[in-house]
Amino acid sequence: MPTHKTHPGGTPIGNQPLGEEQHTLQLRKQGYRERALKIFPWVCAKCGREFAGKKLAELTVHHKDHNHDNNPTDGSNWELLCLYCHDNEHSRSLESEWQNSQDRSRESSTTVTHNPFANIKALLTKNDYKEEHR
Repeated sequence: MPTHKTHPGGTPIGNQPLGEEQHTLQLRKQGYRERALKIFPWVCAKCGREFAGKKLAELTVHHKDHNHDNNPTDGSNWELLCLYCHDNEHSRSLESEWQNSQDRSRESSTTVTHNPFANIKALLTKNDYKEEHR
């Protein structure tokens, strides 16, 4: 039987007005973001760029296992990434998934046996012969 996710108040996700769901999501993000900023130095884990002041907003929390519900208190599933490295990380993940699906589709596809140009030499030779003998 499928389990339904609920918000902290017990309200099922999907049964709230969109604005309220976005607000709940924002609160959840702020919770683990604040914890991550207390645990880790304010440095991008990929490019090493340092952040402080207003620029701190450009430092994001990346979930290593891509599960936003997996938020251990020790921060073992998080790393701080700048906006650019975070986008790059997710792009690489999406590209990897796409390539894996392409590899699987190639394995299951049938081999093409028809060659539309198999007889082209004979056709060209035949046309050359006709033009020479007109």
